[in-house]
Amino acid sequence: MPRFSSPQKQAASVIKQLQGNILKSVSTANNYEKSLLQVAKYIQENQLGSLRKITPEAANMYLEHRRQQVGQKTLDMERQALQCMMIHVTKQLNHTQKLPVIESELDEALKTRSYPAHQIKMIIEAQLPHNALATEIAAAAGLRAHELLTLQPVHQKAADLRPSLGTKWHGLNGDRFTVTGKGGLTREVVIPTHLSEQLQARKLTHPIQKIDRGIYYVQHYDIAGGLNWSSSFSSASKRMLGWSNGAHGLRHSYAQSRMDMLQRLGLSRALALETVSQEMGHFRPEITKVYLR
Repeated sequence: MPRFSSPQKQAASVIKQLQGNILKSVSTANNYEKSLLQVAKYIQENQLGSLRKITPEAANMYLEHRRQQVGQKTLDMERQALQCMMIHVTKQLNHTQKLPVIESELDEALKTRSYPAHQIKMIIEAQLPHNALATEIAAAAGLRAHELLTLQPVHQKAADLRPSLGTKWHGLNGDRFTVTGKGGLTREVVIPTHLSEQLQARKLTHPIQKIDRGIYYVQHYDIAGGLNWSSSFSSASKRMLGWSNGAHGLRHSYAQSRMDMLQRLGLSRALALETVSQEMGHFRPEITKVYLR
């Protein structure tokens, strides 16, 4: 097995190559070095090789992982440091390419709140059919806005290998689908049968390419998603309720309703929390706790 230098030395080596010609600010160089140190530690802990070997795909997976742990400012700094290294040092990206901007789920979770079922119903009734169906599915399966654009039956696109408890989906009835996050991680979700049937009725004859917030997605169903859907949700919420917590509030609703269900079915709080964390695609149960406030 190859031996690599310490994360500190790997990060410092990259910055040494960048400093002067590319990075003229000492402050920026220091911030980038701290960011690359975090990446190098992650690579070492997961036995993924070395910092200079990271690919754009692996970088996106790292940022997807970090979006649940840090705020937007830190996440953006780490993305910029990776991007700078991959353009000027490792040449994994050319000068016109960029790593996609990934939003901090921690920031999102801290500022949004759940909607009770009767409020979700009011919002759905105020939306056009393709937006309303998206809202029902997002609420029932705990989906992010962009994940609605990536829905596929599990037999057509398998989920990535992740830890999976036997209690996952306990008490839920429906059909298995997968969704893919911005970092390329694909997870399994369960959609109630009556919604799954409506979704299948909207299956596109040929998949289409959709751009949302600068990211390309391949869409298989004629259903709303991404920024257009979240804007529709917020507008409908303001019309019906006089305020909006944003579409991400539906993930709070999912987390809270699933915790209640699983504990009623006899699971301990700790096991229910771990189960819901896996269902929502979180890397750590601690982030799921934020959704239960």
